[in-house]
Amino acid sequence: MTTATDLNQPTLQPAAPAGRRMSVPVLLLVIAGALALTSLVRIITGADGITNVSQMSTALQLAVPIGLAGLGGLWAERAGVVNIGLEGMLILGTWFGAWAGFQWGPWIGVLVGIAGGALGGLLHAIVTVTFNVNHIVSGVALNILALGATRYLAPLAFEGHQGGSAKQSPPVDSLGHFTVPGLSDGLKSLNEHGWFLVSDIAGLLGGLVTDVSWLTLIAVALIPATWWILWRTPFGLRLRSCGENPVAAESLGVNVYKYKYLAVIISGGLAGLGGAFLSIVANPFYLEGQTSGRGYIGLAAMIFGNWMPGGLAIGAGLFGYTDSLNLRGGSANVHALLLLGALLLLAGAIWLAVRRKYVKAVITLVVGALVFAWYAGTNEVPNQVVSATPYVITLIVLALSAQRLRMPKADGMPYRKGQGK
Repeated sequence: MTTATDLNQPTLQPAAPAGRRMSVPVLLLVIAGALALTSLVRIITGADGITNVSQMSTALQLAVPIGLAGLGGLWAERAGVVNIGLEGMLILGTWFGAWAGFQWGPWIGVLVGIAGGALGGLLHAIVTVTFNVNHIVSGVALNILALGATRYLAPLAFEGHQGGSAKQSPPVDSLGHFTVPGLSDGLKSLNEHGWFLVSDIAGLLGGLVTDVSWLTLIAVALIPATWWILWRTPFGLRLRSCGENPVAAESLGVNVYKYKYLAVIISGGLAGLGGAFLSIVANPFYLEGQTSGRGYIGLAAMIFGNWMPGGLAIGAGLFGYTDSLNLRGGSANVHALLLLGALLLLAGAIWLAVRRKYVKAVITLVVGALVFAWYAGTNEVPNQVVSATPYVITLIVLALSAQRLRMPKADGMPYRKGQGK
C-alpha cells in the first residue's frame, strides 16, 4: 500500500490502479466474441467491406486524431482539469501544422502543430488553474477562440500561395507510409477468401500493416507510454494525486499548480499532434472545419475508456471504425451493422435477464426488435444516417458505459493554493 510519505520518494514505483476492471483474458474473450459475431453478420449480409483490409486501414487512420485528443483529455483530467477545449486545440494543431508544414517540411509542421495545441493548453491552464474560471466555460471559450483565430489567420497566411485560399492551405509534403512486405499481401489474400472469423482477423491485422504513416506509429506508441508514465513513475503518481485530492497532495509537498499546468500543456500538445495528423497525414493540407468535432469524440472515447489509456484506445478504434463507414461503401455497411446491433442488443437483454434486471432486459429486447425490423424492412439506409453514425455511436456508448465510470475525484473542482490550511 502506498503511504503518505511515498509521494515525495523519487524511487517510488507505484502500483497499477486498483478497482474492478476487466481482466485481460476476459477482455480478449469479449473481443473475440465481437469479432465472431461481426463475421457471422458479414457472411449473412454479404457485406464483405465491414472487415476488409482497406476498411481497417482507413479506420486506423481516422482513429488516430480521436485517440490523440482523448489522450490529451486523459492527461488533463487525471490532474483535475476538465478539458472541453480539446476541439479548439485540435483546430490550432491543424492550422499551425499546415502553416509550418508547407513552408519548412512536414516534420517541422508536426512540431509546430504540437506547439500550437500546447499554446491552447497553456491558455486553458492560465484561465482555469491560476484564475479559477469554470473549466467548462474556459473550454468552450477556447473552442470559439481557436475557430475565430484560424479563420482570421488563414487568408493572411495562405492566400497568394499556390494551392492556398482563405479556407485552405497549400499542400504539405507527405511524411511517408510503409507496408510490411509479405505480411501485408498474405493477410490481404487471406482476408479475400471470406472464411469465418479467420478472414476477419486477417482484415483487422492487415489494416495495421498496410499503408501506415510513421506518425501513426508514434501515436500508437503514446498509449503505452502514457500508461507507464502516469501509473509507473513518481511523476505520474504526483500528477494523479492532484486530480484525486489536491489538498492532501499539497500537504505532502506536491506543487499542485505546477503539475496541473504541465498536465494541461501536455494535453494541448497531444491534441495539437492530432490536429497536425489531420492536416498533414489524413489530408495534405489545412481545410477549415476539418476537425468535424473529433475533439468532442475524443473526449467521449476517454470517458468510454474510464480515464484509462487502454480503454481509450478501444473507444477511439470504435469511433474511427464507424467514421470510416462514410468513406467506404457506407450505406451497405451501415445497413449490415443494423443486424449486428440487433444481435448485440439481444445478447445484452439475455445478460440483463440473467442478472435479474428484468425491466432493463425487456427494454433492451424491444429496442433490439425495432433495430432488426429496420434491417429486415429495408435494403439500405439513407446517406444522412451514414454521416450521423459516428455521433450516434458516441451517444449510445456513453449511455451504456455510464454505470461503470469512475472519474478522478477532484476533476473539475476549483482549487486554491493553501486552501487546506
